[in-house]
Amino acid sequence: MWETKNRADRQSNGEHFTILGKDVTFKGIVHFEGTVQIDSHFEGEIHSKGTIVVGEHAVIRGTITAGTLISGGKIKGNITATDKVQLLKSGVLIGDVCVPCFSMEEGAYFKGVTDMGTHPWIEEPIPSAEVVPELTTRRHSTRPLLLKSDTEQ
Repeated sequence: MWETKNRADRQSNGEHFTILGKDVTFKGIVHFEGTVQIDSHFEGEIHSKGTIVVGEHAVIRGTITAGTLISGGKIKGNITATDKVQLLKSGVLIGDVCVPCFSMEEGAYFKGVTDMGTHPWIEEPIPSAEVVPELTTRRHSTRPLLLKSDTEQ
């Protein structure tokens, strides 16, 4: 169900851990702190600056905004993450993803567009027509072909 747990290993830094169990069906907009594990059916918007873990039995329809998303369930909707999105082999994702780091395991299904932001592309100058030698100059520098009739003589 809907639980908030502070695990002993997480209590030292004050991070919350929330679980939406299998028997929960939820529609609406939710905001989470810390880590959340979703094993339920969800329709709407999910917002978290922390980590969202989507279990194998979860079905989500809607938008997700998170720091990190790890999914083994079914998601139909757009995802925006500030850190990374990891699609596990049991995962199905139909929708667009905007994230700097995207990974998928073999066997996962993804249909959509991935935007990984700007990349420090180094522009190389395109050679101008002046630098390329003319075709007539190049023709003279090539070797002539030997025809069969030339070798028979």
